[in-house]
Amino acid sequence: MKKALVAAALSAHLTTQLFAGGDIAPVEVNEPALEEVAHGHHEESKFYVVVAGMMLLGDEIQHGEALLDGDNDYGYGFGIDIGYRLGNGFALEYDYTYGKNTVYEITAHDEVKATSTYHTSALDIVYTYEATHKLGIFGKVGYEFEWEEISELNIDEREDDFVFGAGIEYALNKKYKLLAEYEHSLIEGPHGDAILAGVMYNF
Repeated sequence: MKKALVAAALSAHLTTQLFAGGDIAPVEVNEPALEEVAHGHHEESKFYVVVAGMMLLGDEIQHGEALLDGDNDYGYGFGIDIGYRLGNGFALEYDYTYGKNTVYEITAHDEVKATSTYHTSALDIVYTYEATHKLGIFGKVGYEFEWEEISELNIDEREDDFVFGAGIEYALNKKYKLLAEYEHSLIEGPHGDAILAGVMYNF
């Protein structure tokens, strides 16, 4: 009987508190913003630019009766990429590079040392796979135009063909990423393949 009276009194007290506007605070549930979960670090600006230093690995090619050997010394240069993200990991990119390396023209009776300079301009399609929150792995394919000059050997050539690249990018924050890339062109030249390392800035 006492238990029934206590329960009835407690019930009446709670009911009175509810109707009287008692201080029964609602329970707050903190949920992560759906938009942040859905996008996370994928929420990047459309435009970006990459500025990179470049190392040329050098190569040997046949040029008439002579061998052009650029494989003895590493060359150097720089590259600039301007990109626009299309979505779903794809981007359209314009690339410009400038490079210089030492070349030896080797014939049966002579060897001449010269300096090769070249400029390239390319339009690429890039796909980036985001392996982690900060690390991305990318590949690219494009078509490039190359202007090569070796003044000591009276070589001044214009060529065009496909170019391929692959690399990784590491996000420092929303604006900046570190980037490293290996690039191979189907245009044969004594400069050979290239390795680039630099910084990406997202507008």
